[in-house]
Amino acid sequence: MKTLFLFSKETKGEGYVPNNEIFALASGLTGQNLTYSYTSSWLKYFCVNLLHMDPAKVGYIFSLSHVWDAINDPIVGGFVDRRNYKPFMKLRPFLLYTPPILGILVTLMFVNVNFSENGKVAYILVLYFMFDLFYSFQDVSLWGMIALSSPHSQERSRVAQWVSIGAGAGGAIVGTFQQIRSILSGLGVSDVTIFLICGFVFGLGGELISMNSYRMKERICSEVPKEESLLQSLTILRHNPTLLLISLARFSQGLSPKVQNAYFFENCVTLQVGNTTINGQTAEFLFGLFGGIPGTGAMFFANKIADKIGGMKRILLSSQIAAIVLRVVTYFIGYNTLPKFIIMTVLISLVNLPGSMMDIAHRSLTSDSIDEVEYKTGIRCEGVSFSMQNFTTKMQSGVASLIEGRLLKYLGYDSYAKEAGKPQNETFMKWQWPMFILGPVVGAVLYLVIISFVKDSKEKREEIERVLKERRKQIEEESAVVNAK
Repeated sequence: MKTLFLFSKETKGEGYVPNNEIFALASGLTGQNLTYSYTSSWLKYFCVNLLHMDPAKVGYIFSLSHVWDAINDPIVGGFVDRRNYKPFMKLRPFLLYTPPILGILVTLMFVNVNFSENGKVAYILVLYFMFDLFYSFQDVSLWGMIALSSPHSQERSRVAQWVSIGAGAGGAIVGTFQQIRSILSGLGVSDVTIFLICGFVFGLGGELISMNSYRMKERICSEVPKEESLLQSLTILRHNPTLLLISLARFSQGLSPKVQNAYFFENCVTLQVGNTTINGQTAEFLFGLFGGIPGTGAMFFANKIADKIGGMKRILLSSQIAAIVLRVVTYFIGYNTLPKFIIMTVLISLVNLPGSMMDIAHRSLTSDSIDEVEYKTGIRCEGVSFSMQNFTTKMQSGVASLIEGRLLKYLGYDSYAKEAGKPQNETFMKWQWPMFILGPVVGAVLYLVIISFVKDSKEKREEIERVLKERRKQIEEESAVVNAK
């Protein structure tokens, strides 16, 4: 089965991707991650603490929604791969039409509805199901653009690096939410209003920014054979062991026994700096800010670092080794004085140095694996391949939500006590530090074992690119002869 490949004129020569297009895609990912980071980080918290829904039910809601996403993601990817489209317009239309829908859905999810418990469950479930479906189309298309940006691995790695930085910027902005919340609360704004305002700004505003990604051009156009079925589109994944191993490794991180960081900071952390008392919300903001700065800086040098240490796989291995060792050390140091809190922040910042580059490595290896599938089968599969990224993220979040819901229920968390400013029970308080600092170690160990089986060879990448270049040139020449007749 052969796929016809066409190339835009800009692909001739070195396949260079203009910086203004990389910026457009990167800013689009910033906007999307404003929306996604706010929703994934704070919607469960909003349901438990402001809608006062049963934590176990909230866990079930999000687990069920992620099962739904597990079903629709590969189908969405297969649909994207095999639908009829104009040349160089395989993914771009989804970058233009899905954002406004997503922005409206996110805003509605943060409305304080006055329904019964079951009514709230139905309301959140329906909206989140719809959000998951449209998000799948957007996410597959945004990340799939990396693979279509250039036929050359080095250029794709450059695109992957900068768009991952853009995505990280969106997450970093949402990381200021606790500080925004603390400031607005001090001005007398209710928590319900704060969550809704940020739902509008991060949700709808972020998605409108994400439409900027439409300016990125596709530089490879593949014509899918009409006889290929959706099932064949999905089963092509069996030719991509790299992608399957990365997906399994990422999923394993969701098995960590932990809850959202906000529970630890808001209930356990109060810092005294002279005559100033720093509350948990501000402490979480400072921890995220200073703990993340070194990692953010490292992202700008990800490709150079990968070349120095022997490839993207080495980044993934070093990230998990650092996480295991430094988190265990941090556990024994503690956190409950200002010097210990500073040491904790410094050590976690060291964890984030290689950890911040993981997504760049994942996306670069995935883009290369799509070339390998084409090398083996003659078929490209950006849609199905990058749907696995979204699929894995949602499945990881689903199992993490289920674990979090059960842990909160088991530990006796009381959202009404939180609202009244009363302390939580002794058992809940006892387990916050171990879950916060050691919980991720479980996922790190599992990830490390699985990712060690990924093969990452520079020589093989160069050989695949050479063969594909010759193959594509031959197809172009044959097409030119047919068209001339």
